[in-house]
Amino acid sequence: MSTTNQSNTKTLPFLLTGIPGLEALHMWISIPFCCIYIMTLLGNSTVLLAVRLDKSLHEPMYYFICMLAVIDLTFSTAVVPKMLGVFWFDSSEIGFEACFIQMFFIHTFTAVESGVLLAMSFDRYIAICNPLRYNNILTSSRTVQIGLLSLARGAGVMTPLMCLLTSLPYCKTRVIPHSYCEHMAVVELACADPSVSDLYSLIVATLLVGADSVFITFSYVMILRTVLRLPSQEARLKALRTCGSHVSIILLFYIGGLLSMYLQMFSFGSAPHVQVLVADLYLTVPPVLNPIIYGVKMKQIQEGIFKLLAAVGRTWYPTSQ
Repeated sequence: MSTTNQSNTKTLPFLLTGIPGLEALHMWISIPFCCIYIMTLLGNSTVLLAVRLDKSLHEPMYYFICMLAVIDLTFSTAVVPKMLGVFWFDSSEIGFEACFIQMFFIHTFTAVESGVLLAMSFDRYIAICNPLRYNNILTSSRTVQIGLLSLARGAGVMTPLMCLLTSLPYCKTRVIPHSYCEHMAVVELACADPSVSDLYSLIVATLLVGADSVFITFSYVMILRTVLRLPSQEARLKALRTCGSHVSIILLFYIGGLLSMYLQMFSFGSAPHVQVLVADLYLTVPPVLNPIIYGVKMKQIQEGIFKLLAAVGRTWYPTSQ
């Protein structure tokens, strides 16, 4: 292909099909996704406001929860509005640059969430295994630095991948059999050998997820060891309840991610719409469940939300003097 033709391919848009084979049901499928998106916006925004307004929640653990809420909002907003546009208005066209920007945000914030989950496990490890040094080790400034480091790590490893992908010529069909610009679905449209980008993405995913998973597992093994040595049963149950919400989020994130990735890599005989639905649910369900899990399992978050709702109620329905 000539240089001119290669450059022309970068001005042509891609076309998203939505969920292959279920196009006739797009309108019905859009309803739960729309509800999930609205609940995601409300739930995570409420958590952010509760932590922001309640000074008793200005602690590292709740700052990490806020980071998770921001990641969830970014995930959902990067994917769902365009997905609903495809479902509702057949707005399947997405620009070349917009497609890779969407992909960059999805993969970058996947890496950032993994880093934040690792930081949260470290937070619980220090709080339970070394509580006397907790305030000295995890200060507010260090918490912010950890969040920024996770963001820099995610953007740093994904930027080279985006450069590799955008440099490929896409001279095959522009149709992406997906409801968003999923990495593997886009790479299949390239008419050049993508082995370098495939190798890079495999190494990065293995190192990031593998290393984070090992450290998270180590943290919770040490936590469990310490908790079982506590003399009081009430203290053991309190510590386990505190960690229970974190473990739920971690399992939801890693199991869902691995299931989505393996279904994309190896179909296992599943229909294309099953692969796409699993990938869509992986990016949309955890963001709506995270604030529910924290709201249900963490009393301090509950109290902060109740204070926020009470303040809103007083604003809208002031008591008569």
